[in-house]
Amino acid sequence: MNDAINVADIFGENVFNESVMKERLPKNIYKRLQQTIEDGRELDPTIADAVAHAMKEWAIENGATHYTHWFQPLTGVTAEKHDSFIGAPDENGKVRMNLSGKELIKGETDGSSFPSGGLRATFEARGYTAWDCTSPAFLKKDATGVTLCIPTAFCSYRGEALDKKTPLLRSMEAIDKQAVRIFHLFGNTAVKRVTPSVGPEQEYFLVDRDKYLQRKDLIYTGRTLFGAMPPKGQEMDDHYYGVIRERIGAYMREVNEELWKLGVPAKTQHNEVAPAQHELAPIYDKANLAVDHNQLVMETMKKVASRRGLACLLHEKPFQGVNGSGKHNNWSLTSDTGVNMLDPGVMPHENVQFLLVLACIMKAVDVHADLLRQSAAVPGNDYRLGAQEAPPAIISIFVGDQLEDVIDQLCSTGSAIHSITGGKLTTGVTTLPDFDKDATDRNRTSPFAFTGNKFEFRMVGSSDSIAESNVVLNTIVAEAFKEAADELEKAEDFDLSVHNLIKRLFTEHRRIIFNGNGYTEAWVREAERRGLPNLKCMVDSIPSLVTEKSFKLFGDFGVYTRAELEARAEIEYEAYAKSVNIEAKTMIDMAGKQIIPAVIKYTTVLAESVSAVRAACPEADASVQTELLKEISALLAEMKKALADLEKKTDASAKIEDGSARAHAYYDNVVPAMNRLRAPADRLEMIVDKEFWPIPSYGDLIFEV
Repeated sequence: MNDAINVADIFGENVFNESVMKERLPKNIYKRLQQTIEDGRELDPTIADAVAHAMKEWAIENGATHYTHWFQPLTGVTAEKHDSFIGAPDENGKVRMNLSGKELIKGETDGSSFPSGGLRATFEARGYTAWDCTSPAFLKKDATGVTLCIPTAFCSYRGEALDKKTPLLRSMEAIDKQAVRIFHLFGNTAVKRVTPSVGPEQEYFLVDRDKYLQRKDLIYTGRTLFGAMPPKGQEMDDHYYGVIRERIGAYMREVNEELWKLGVPAKTQHNEVAPAQHELAPIYDKANLAVDHNQLVMETMKKVASRRGLACLLHEKPFQGVNGSGKHNNWSLTSDTGVNMLDPGVMPHENVQFLLVLACIMKAVDVHADLLRQSAAVPGNDYRLGAQEAPPAIISIFVGDQLEDVIDQLCSTGSAIHSITGGKLTTGVTTLPDFDKDATDRNRTSPFAFTGNKFEFRMVGSSDSIAESNVVLNTIVAEAFKEAADELEKAEDFDLSVHNLIKRLFTEHRRIIFNGNGYTEAWVREAERRGLPNLKCMVDSIPSLVTEKSFKLFGDFGVYTRAELEARAEIEYEAYAKSVNIEAKTMIDMAGKQIIPAVIKYTTVLAESVSAVRAACPEADASVQTELLKEISALLAEMKKALADLEKKTDASAKIEDGSARAHAYYDNVVPAMNRLRAPADRLEMIVDKEFWPIPSYGDLIFEV
């Protein structure tokens, strides 16, 4: 790599973006495609051939030999099938390089080999990928060569969504329509479109690849299933925002370059709280682009790590005892006229449109807290949420002192007459400038926090796609907007009606606001008193997908059909059971083939040393060795018993046919059995000679990078 990088020169160089389209497409084709992208118009198939030709020529000029419909099935990762541009040879035997409009718009793949939750029978194989022209095509350059990636949706033969993009696009249309109505109510009729904007912060761990490859648990599950804490963890707070090590800095630089070339606006990088933990955050983008870009971020992180002798861990809790990783989903709504609906302005109490938007969002989150919680449910997140490092599993909203004061004024007196200001921050140092403070502090314990001009949904797991969380956010807020617009559009006195509506919504949904410490047991009790749901694990959250309330919400806005929701619930149960089953089998394998044999070998050496001491000097005190041998033998026996119990419970759970019952069995029976097996193993790690211990320790992994 060159020492000097001009980001402006390389940004988007591997993207078929607006400037490339403007240069290569005929003017009328370019204009019609832009109208489709910007105005949400239906795609005109007659322009597809021209776009496909220009896209193909650009890709080939940049070294591409293949193209793929790049999509996001319900596996949580991306999928792609590569086809070369080679067409039938001409009369001279020369190969033709083709990409037709039909091939651009529609692809076909096996719809039965991806998770479908019963939407597709095994023998019903046909599935379609459909071009999402609102997300630009890009070039992926790796060991396979250069491939033109065309972002697509993925649906079954009967039109059911088999992916994460299709419902997201549906939800974006839903909130667009209803948010425009809100703008128009206040006379802002120039607004034609409203787009949800998202900025996902990505946390991750980096460990040495050679050490990673020595741990089956990291390879198979993404987290350590055994491991004792080293003498030092994160308690000194010296890693957070600390100086970035050279090896990590070189990795970050390459990741940034790769992402910038793909048009991903990677902005912020720093060390996170735990040793070996880091974060990357991009600039905001419209929701479907943000989802696509976040998938590219995760793929690029893993790819670059492998090149540099590192392993990138995206699991929510790769190491017990240190902070896990999340993905804060920063969400806002922006009009095509440049107005952010979540900007309170200098005096929020006078910004009626903002207060209505805030009241609607409060209502949406209160009414559908269970769905919002479920949208962040992946198996790994169970180990992170509520662990003094991430939000609790109880959904609440942090609005800060300023907005809470405005809400209290409206609820108690019926009117708000002032807004708290932040005042001046004075350092007491002459050479340092005084400056205006924000009107309120931040609350890192809140799962859904207002942070100035956006809401930060902090529950999302680091390995998870952000698509589902934004589907839920878009849809529940669209419902609240619709109900408000339906009421206000009929009002004879708009000013009075909107005032009364805002007051009513704040009063009815005030219980969802909590600005305090979400980590305390007192909050758990208070949340229960308020009637807020506390869905502690993924398995408990899944039923929220298949309630009549959920069917109506998503059905009314065309985001999910009843069958699609039922399928997703089945997929979630299956995913949880499979994930825990893999973890349990990995523990059984490691315990039986690595740890127990290593401990037996050590006890044999220890026993021999005791015998040797006594033989050499009968009067010598061998009590330490003897006590150590007894302690290790007792822990070994405890471990062997726990291993047998885990094997039994895993086998029993796997035989349960009903998806919900099987998932609950894994949560209720297998996970506790895994914990019982881990406990003696971790204690043994602290006693057994390091030379005998068969896997790298936590200290080896998180401090030797």
